[in-house]
Amino acid sequence: MIRKASIMFVHRDCYDEYKRRHDEIWPEMVAELKVHGAHNYSIFLDKETSRLFAYLELEDEEKWLQMSETTICKKWWAYMEPLMETNADNSPVSINLEEVFYLE
Repeated sequence: MIRKASIMFVHRDCYDEYKRRHDEIWPEMVAELKVHGAHNYSIFLDKETSRLFAYLELEDEEKWLQMSETTICKKWWAYMEPLMETNADNSPVSINLEEVFYLE
């Protein structure tokens, strides 16, 4: 498995709505994430900084990159755009983190 981590940013007044939308994540979005090899996907919130820490494990990097081209992913990004810092295509502004330690 490939381990990935990143930082995203949620608007300070949108914490509850961000969580609610993920609590009610669309079944078709979950299915597409799994089709694209995502496992153990977690997102954590630091309320003091409005930062989101995302972690997931992937089967294949190339397969994962194709997720962003799916209709359901683009629909999810548009749905989440009002709550987050986003790029022009509605994708979340995201900072990839480099793994510096791992203990199995």
